[in-house]
Amino acid sequence: MLLHRTFEALSRPARISPRVAAAAAVLGLALPGIGVAQTQAGAAAAFPAVGALAPDFNATATDSSGRAIPVSLSHYKGKVVVLAFYPLDRSTGCTAELSKFRDDYASLFGSDVVVLPASIDSLQSHASWAKDAHFPFIMISDRESALATKYGSQGGARPYFRRTVFVIGKDGHITWENTRFNPLAQTAYDELATEIKKANAE
Repeated sequence: MLLHRTFEALSRPARISPRVAAAAAVLGLALPGIGVAQTQAGAAAAFPAVGALAPDFNATATDSSGRAIPVSLSHYKGKVVVLAFYPLDRSTGCTAELSKFRDDYASLFGSDVVVLPASIDSLQSHASWAKDAHFPFIMISDRESALATKYGSQGGARPYFRRTVFVIGKDGHITWENTRFNPLAQTAYDELATEIKKANAE
């Protein structure tokens, strides 16, 4: 019922109750007149700017095998990287987003792009979901929110991350970002695909 009320609120301007705003925050959705950042105890976003050198990082990821895979941005220099923060494994919006990444992988990303979804979930949670959903990408477990904080995507008072997507060019600079990525809007994926092609052409 609460989820239904949340999506109703997305389609019309109305006074948003705290419960609906909180539910939207968990899904990583922006409500009319209330940005995702505003639903998170007023936490100020500190997103790296487009054109800036992307913050380097060392993290741990996994795939359906459950093995720990070391990941660093510097390791992928010379490739386009898509870094996608999302709130929670298996939640409604996150399932829509990562399933879209999987189903449209070839048209969205192509074979030369590195796709790195990241959340606060454990490696075990990621591995279980990746196995069930047959995801073709590794998933970063950012348990201490260190990576999310570097990219302004930590959720403030709540543990869940903001739903943000960053395209990082071959030279390590941020070429595009969407700090309110809408997992239910085709236009969001179309724009992402366009920006990835631009970054790959450079």
